[in-house]
Amino acid sequence: MEIFRIDGLTFTYPTREIPALYDINLTVNRGDFVVLCGPSGCGKTTLLRHLKPTAAPYGKKSGNILFEGTQLESLSAYNAAAKIGFVRQSCENQIVTDKVWHELAFGLESLGLNSSVIRLRVAEMAYFFGIHTWFYQNVSELSGGQKQILALASIMAMQPDVLVLDEPTAQLDPIAAGELLSALGAIHQKLGVTVIMTEHRLEEAFPLATRVVALDGGRVIADGKPREVGLRLREQNMGMFSAMPTPMRVWAACCAENDGDCPVTVREGTAWLARKMADEGISSKQCEPALRTRINAPALTLHDIWFRYGKNLPDILKGISFTVHYGEITAILGGNGSGKTTVLSVAAEIYKQQRGKVIADKKVYMLPQDPQATFIGKTVSEDLRLIKSCPQEYSRVISLCRLDGFLDCHPYDLSGGEQQRAALAKLLLAQPEILLLDEPTKGLDAEYKRVFAGILRELADAGAAIVLVSHDIEFCAEYADRCVLFFDGGMLAENDTRGFFGGNYFYTTSANRMARTLLPHAVTVNDIIRALGGDAP
Repeated sequence: MEIFRIDGLTFTYPTREIPALYDINLTVNRGDFVVLCGPSGCGKTTLLRHLKPTAAPYGKKSGNILFEGTQLESLSAYNAAAKIGFVRQSCENQIVTDKVWHELAFGLESLGLNSSVIRLRVAEMAYFFGIHTWFYQNVSELSGGQKQILALASIMAMQPDVLVLDEPTAQLDPIAAGELLSALGAIHQKLGVTVIMTEHRLEEAFPLATRVVALDGGRVIADGKPREVGLRLREQNMGMFSAMPTPMRVWAACCAENDGDCPVTVREGTAWLARKMADEGISSKQCEPALRTRINAPALTLHDIWFRYGKNLPDILKGISFTVHYGEITAILGGNGSGKTTVLSVAAEIYKQQRGKVIADKKVYMLPQDPQATFIGKTVSEDLRLIKSCPQEYSRVISLCRLDGFLDCHPYDLSGGEQQRAALAKLLLAQPEILLLDEPTKGLDAEYKRVFAGILRELADAGAAIVLVSHDIEFCAEYADRCVLFFDGGMLAENDTRGFFGGNYFYTTSANRMARTLLPHAVTVNDIIRALGGDAP
């Protein structure tokens, strides 16, 4: 039975000439778990917003959307609120009350339900999501993962027929992201709720999906089961294939066109890898690490840093000490609330530590987690020209960050990935030598991540010191020189990248989980491909 039917949907934003969506024709059946994927700016979020009347963007629209056989525009406000649940990328923009219990009840109160029904549904959702242990806490005291679970539970308390989610794990650490996706799997399997979501973490999302829809340039280019869509993208030589799960990419690089079934999950990948190595007599020693030793001059030193946000509040940073060197890319990882963003803000002198010293050799530049915080101008071009640079450098950075088609747009009208690129361009024009980046790959598609990594590597090779805070395990493993793990306001571990990821269980890559018993030193997809004799970039 159809729950959504989209016929010929075309949509253009007011400031754009090219449609964000073009002739979209999709049917979503009751009980589907649909994952939308595609490069930044391909129209994923725009399509999702059209499925929720109160979230629909303003612009020129043609085509029809039916919900359970009724024109979406004709749906009553009550049914639109109760039956279509919508979870935004940033839970901060969705939570409206100050207490956990009240947030769970708020949507039900808005629907006008009586108090006995509200109490029952709130209790049910609190137990289902494990919220009962922090039921009476202030929302401000919750971690990012807890806030996202709360936002999801608040929507589910209204018992929607369909749940629409826009990159719900984008700002979560790997463990919190896994917990949220597991909750979505339970909602789909145990409650029978239809799920439609966009997600960049396809490693975890593909095993949950009954169907994957790939978009590019505002059009649907593939629609089918996860394995089918992955193979179709490979056949079409689409750059988007680089975002597919690790087992699929390794298989594609090392197998002939019809060489057995393509693995999708880590479990399937491990079984396939074991057979492949046994059949071809490949030894685990064929992935020995190439050690890299390079010690450059210190650029930024933090010594015994202690910090709290208020006199009577708990310490966020507890005796942090480490040194960042020129020519090096350092990645800081850790759970939500472990102090990662705070330490960048102290290093950039946005916050002043209570104890300890920050010693910077040169001016420190920082790209914050929210790129909108960097925008001042009314257009992208106006904003970038606030940074004095020669015309040649301006043109080079515009091209590098792929902003040619957006210069006349207001920065707030860009997609999340486009805003990230615009903020990066502004920073690059300043020609930083000490650069701090907070979640810089958030919203970037897999293809542009490689471009971005090239930018960082070029800066580092030219002598810049780069520190990035990230939940993007795969990116850090591939491109960072050194990794640091934060826990409870302190540094728990520090090592070169291969040594760091090789010894972890959760804070490691899918490639390492897939190959750890067979190729213990493999950390990246390319490590496995090279060990199997395939061509890796």
